[in-house]
Amino acid sequence: MDLLLLEQQLKVLGDLNRLKIIAMLKNGELCVCEFTDVLQISQPAVSQHLKKLKESNIIQERKEGTWKYFRINENLAPIPAKIIEEIEFLSSKGTSCC
Repeated sequence: MDLLLLEQQLKVLGDLNRLKIIAMLKNGELCVCEFTDVLQISQPAVSQHLKKLKESNIIQERKEGTWKYFRINENLAPIPAKIIEEIEFLSSKGTSCC
């Protein structure tokens, strides 16, 4: 196990907005605009949180045209995977997006 990566992942998961993002992604892939409505923060702030989650290999990104879609990395180490497993699902229904 890469201890430096684990340290980075645990630090990244220590933020409430990033935990909310993970909770939303537990139901599947989402577009960046779907996070802004639920989190009530700006799109640039959401993008920074997504960047940190992506850099720590917790989420993955897929581009489709000009839109970016995010999902939880299915190949996480056991410790971050267990933490994510314990996070409650947060619905993004009712958001206006692409």
